[in-house]
Amino acid sequence: MTLSTMRRPSRGAARATAAPAEVLAIVCSGVVLASLDLFIVNVALPRIAADLGTADLAELSWILNGYAIVYASLLVFFGRLADRYRRDRAFLLGVTVFTAASAACAASTGVGMLIAFRLIQAAGAALLTPTSLSLVLASYEPERRQGAVRAWTAVGGLAAAAGPVAGGLLVAASWRWAFLVNVPVGIVALIVGWRRLPAVPGHATERPDPLGVVLATAGVGLLTFGLVKGSAWGWGSAQTSSVLAAAAVLVALFALHCRHSRTPLVHPELFRSRQFTGASIVAIFFSASFAAMLLSVVLWEQDAWGWSALRAGLAIAPGPLMVPVVALLATGRLTRRYGPATVITLGSLASGAGLTWWALEVTASPDYAPGVLAGMILTGAGVGLTLPTIMATAAASLPPHAFATGSAVINMIRQAGLALGVAVLVAVLGTSATHGAGQGAGRLASFQHGWWVSAAIAVAGIVPALALLRQSRQRLT
Repeated sequence: MTLSTMRRPSRGAARATAAPAEVLAIVCSGVVLASLDLFIVNVALPRIAADLGTADLAELSWILNGYAIVYASLLVFFGRLADRYRRDRAFLLGVTVFTAASAACAASTGVGMLIAFRLIQAAGAALLTPTSLSLVLASYEPERRQGAVRAWTAVGGLAAAAGPVAGGLLVAASWRWAFLVNVPVGIVALIVGWRRLPAVPGHATERPDPLGVVLATAGVGLLTFGLVKGSAWGWGSAQTSSVLAAAAVLVALFALHCRHSRTPLVHPELFRSRQFTGASIVAIFFSASFAAMLLSVVLWEQDAWGWSALRAGLAIAPGPLMVPVVALLATGRLTRRYGPATVITLGSLASGAGLTWWALEVTASPDYAPGVLAGMILTGAGVGLTLPTIMATAAASLPPHAFATGSAVINMIRQAGLALGVAVLVAVLGTSATHGAGQGAGRLASFQHGWWVSAAIAVAGIVPALALLRQSRQRLT
């Protein structure tokens, strides 16, 4: 099935009168699928290993790494395709692929089979993510788009941060439920979307130069691959250096190609916008800090305190719950009054304060309140302030013919930032593990180093926000 061959029932009137809020609700179901799956599988790995009879960590890691690499590398290519074709059809195709692959993952009888279906699942996510935001942008009037984007982002941020919580609950029954949970959500999204999503036609843009597609896909794929494998290979190893160097060369060639090609995959004018460029740079810092924060607290609660995946997930819940509350009740008002740079600054400081709190207050013995709890509330508020503002600022600068491509670019940058954050945390934990006396003190010292570094990364995002977004006053709601 392709974008050009999909058929829709003759319900044009129903689709045409679908309210923008209804479109937002439908596409958010797809965002939940893609965002939740980024983290939900982490807590299932031990059960997967036991059930499928393997202890090979290198093989198991590809269940996570393969998904991250394929997802990041295909985002821009699929986003550009979606701008040329019907966005509603592209979204439904992405949901179909993701849902079918999720069912296949749950039925897998071996690690190799599970990895293969995870790669297909990632391809579906790479198609539905940019098309979902593109549908939101196309459905809302310009003056209401930023509010819709904040809601879209809040749902995605909540789903991503709630991954460990949901994973802990589901894995208590079976690891297969970590994938099966996607199936009913996907089926409902397909049925409702098929009947109600408005037809959003593509734009008559030229096909992108195939060379640009190859350079972007290979460059981003190698970059993500190098980041996720660096801790296993060693950051100073020839393997890591070679992969990251090759990625840098390909990304540089891709940038040159975009500047000189008559039909580039990503038009350079996207980055001529201070809004889009500023939001993209901030996204790298904030996504890296967010990924390190979320992984560190899961590892600490399970490895140091010996908590179960379910208990650890429930302990994290207050943070994710803060995201939609802050995003929907406070972020828009603050942005309209003070501008995105100020809101991003507040959010970055809140995230940094939460991580700093952990570095100062968390102890080797279990102490959830106020040790972990206060940090979770602060970081959750930081996510609710910063992430929706990043996405709304970037989206405000996109022309209609680049809704899906621009959305794909910013999401690709976020995904690279997530991979970078995990890589930095793993590197810091590995190099600082020898500090301190005894296993407990040494482990605590290593995590304290990780929290200090993660806090510094979050606060560093303030610099590009103030430099590039200070003059950008958002008047949209």
